[in-house]
Amino acid sequence: MIVPVNSRIAPYQVHIAPGALERLGESLGDAARVAVIVPEPLRALAEQVGKHCPGRRVTTITVPDAEAAKTPAVLERCWDELAAAGFTRSDLVVGLGGGTATDLAGFVAASWLRGVDFISIPTTVLGMVDAAVGGKTGINLATGKNLVGAFHEPRVVICDLDLLRELPGTEVASGLAEVVKCGFISDAGILQLVDSDLGGALDVTSDTFAELVGRAVAVKAGVVAEDLTERTSSDGNIGREALNYGHTMGHAIEAHEGFRLRHGQAISIGMVWIAEVSRRLLGLDAALAADHSRLLGALGLPVTHDPEAWHGLRRLMNLDKKSRGDDLRLVGLAAQGRPVILESPDESELAESYAVVSGRG
Repeated sequence: MIVPVNSRIAPYQVHIAPGALERLGESLGDAARVAVIVPEPLRALAEQVGKHCPGRRVTTITVPDAEAAKTPAVLERCWDELAAAGFTRSDLVVGLGGGTATDLAGFVAASWLRGVDFISIPTTVLGMVDAAVGGKTGINLATGKNLVGAFHEPRVVICDLDLLRELPGTEVASGLAEVVKCGFISDAGILQLVDSDLGGALDVTSDTFAELVGRAVAVKAGVVAEDLTERTSSDGNIGREALNYGHTMGHAIEAHEGFRLRHGQAISIGMVWIAEVSRRLLGLDAALAADHSRLLGALGLPVTHDPEAWHGLRRLMNLDKKSRGDDLRLVGLAAQGRPVILESPDESELAESYAVVSGRG
């Protein structure tokens, strides 16, 4: 399956199939040097990727696993290794790994010599359906997630479903949180597929799973093609901000927990919370609000959180990139497929909604 991302700036394709890694060689263009940025646990896989780069000088840059890779110190080390390898404007960076690795690699490419080409090869469900598509790159600071970054679109995204075969079930479920999000904000068929074939949704070798990945990528591709830099939220069309459904709370939970929770786990809780907020403030159908915790819980994702954490989470939400000045902006849901912006929502409703999520409401 090939999903086009018809960006006005730099169109590209997302290749989704078992064995898609075979497409790498034809995507390298004139690059003489290729840097593969990869988490340490996947170093052996980087050697396999190198075999698909014939005639190129391949530099493997290993980084810490998970969120520990997305730090200023790791970023600086990547720059140093590119400099040592003599990387020029015509060379190319490959991001191999989960969403944190491709986020970091994309920002390395965006910032090296003011921008070199980048290919994303995600190895997790989350990476395939979220981080690898859309051109957002960046790193974390101690005060929040993705506070430093750039928009830098890849040359191509290669989603080789064979790379998911050894993925732990918890990682598969974490990635499916972003897939389900796409169902709530856009494609109802995603929700129906998960509901009708839960086993298939969790089986990375199934046709159901492949369809879910393709549908989720298509949702994101359609949104980002129209609004690459998240600028067009107006007149009822909230553009790329729709993809942040559940993320304001989710990112706060990640930071509050020291990034020990998986991204999809935190976003799952965030979606359950914002669904309750939407029920109260936007008239979201109660049954659809309840579907959030039902479907996400069925996938093995958390749908509740620490009842004592509210005040810390609320402070962290002020750092969200959608906020404007001191005004909190949330992506809510008026109905399936109808995300809307909530600006400066009633604080008591936010707290009471969290009380419901934490089991106190």
